[in-house]
Amino acid sequence: MQRAVRWYPPAYDIRVEAVPIPQIIDPDDAIVRVTLAGLCGSDLHIYRGHEDVDSDLTCGHEIVGEVVALGPSFHPQALGRPELYSTLRVGDKVVSPFTVSCGECHFCRIGFTCRCVHSCLFGIPTLPGGQAQFVRIPKAGGTLFSLSALQSPGTGLVNQDLSHLTESSLILLADILPTGVFAAMQALQHPKVAPMLTGKPYPFGGNVLAGTNPGQASAALQPEDRTLTIAVVGLGPVGICATISLLDILTSLESSQGLVYQVIAIDPLEARRKKMQAIYNVIDSAENGSGRFTVASIEDGKRLAADWTSGAGCNAVLEVVGNNSALTLAYEVVRPFGIISSVGVHQEPPLPFNGRDVYNKNVSFDFGRCPVRAMFPIAFDVLLKRQDVFGSVGTNSSLVEKVVPLDQAVEMYKLFDKGDCGKILFNPWI
Repeated sequence: MQRAVRWYPPAYDIRVEAVPIPQIIDPDDAIVRVTLAGLCGSDLHIYRGHEDVDSDLTCGHEIVGEVVALGPSFHPQALGRPELYSTLRVGDKVVSPFTVSCGECHFCRIGFTCRCVHSCLFGIPTLPGGQAQFVRIPKAGGTLFSLSALQSPGTGLVNQDLSHLTESSLILLADILPTGVFAAMQALQHPKVAPMLTGKPYPFGGNVLAGTNPGQASAALQPEDRTLTIAVVGLGPVGICATISLLDILTSLESSQGLVYQVIAIDPLEARRKKMQAIYNVIDSAENGSGRFTVASIEDGKRLAADWTSGAGCNAVLEVVGNNSALTLAYEVVRPFGIISSVGVHQEPPLPFNGRDVYNKNVSFDFGRCPVRAMFPIAFDVLLKRQDVFGSVGTNSSLVEKVVPLDQAVEMYKLFDKGDCGKILFNPWI
């Protein structure tokens, strides 16, 4: 038997109980001894009873640990399958994304790994989660990240010492850091942002018409036209990851393309705004770039979005909350022909705008779950750069607030639900 954090319907009922240690069921399975498990904002949807779940379950979908058992599919001759089927070994340290992905279907091959035909979320009744001492990983050769494999030839990390990476930072790769990167990439790769990046008016700045001359379509872009203004709505752990990732990408574009940018990070809670500002202050000014950045309340964020853009609004908004008030704010501050990149986990209530609203503003929306497997290389690069933020625990500028035993799960869920604490990790062995 093992200890695990369990949820019972209908809502707000968390217990720490003894449950059976999982066993190999399918040849593609792995069993992982969990060394750290995360408490994520997405866990609160089930906690609050918003997910229409009517059966008890083992919580958690952010997992870092050590492989203790492998199914018979794992052997050196497992050719023609994802690499880990031939290279993963008992004893390897691994990170598990929050969803299962086979690595072999159409969606996995093209990078949409969260929509794998075998996709399944950890922490639901049919797949016990990682807030436990052990967890079963289905399709483990396509799902897991092995730190040993990261240093294999072709990764660019062969000669790098990764021993300084803390487990408290590695667990961020399971969900919130790739999701933050995904929020930023959905916006920055959108064709409506292309004019600011390329200096060519829409629709000539994208890949399809990249070589076409706009001719008499419009006057030349002015310097103010190319200033890219982005708002981040929500500064919980995912919002902080999204902001750090966004700034990293924008700083790189400033260096390589001369991009001029400005970012408004918005949250109603003062504690979260202070955390974001403290983290920004820690990052070296050279690595922050010279773009304008501010942390703001909701009303101040609305005002700045107008003041900084002569009333036009933001080119893009990253919405990382997952409720209608956040979407409403995103719609209010985005400009006509803007893009809202939403990675918050939305629930059953209808969206807070109608067809006329979105038609009249030409707003584009990108919603949905992050394909962690596809985002991993970019997220890992950000993780390496930002160990000053991700590598520590419990300081004013740390993303992770504390590491606690499973026995404190009831209290931690209550605090996190009220917004009274930041990112919490569970150590199942203390």
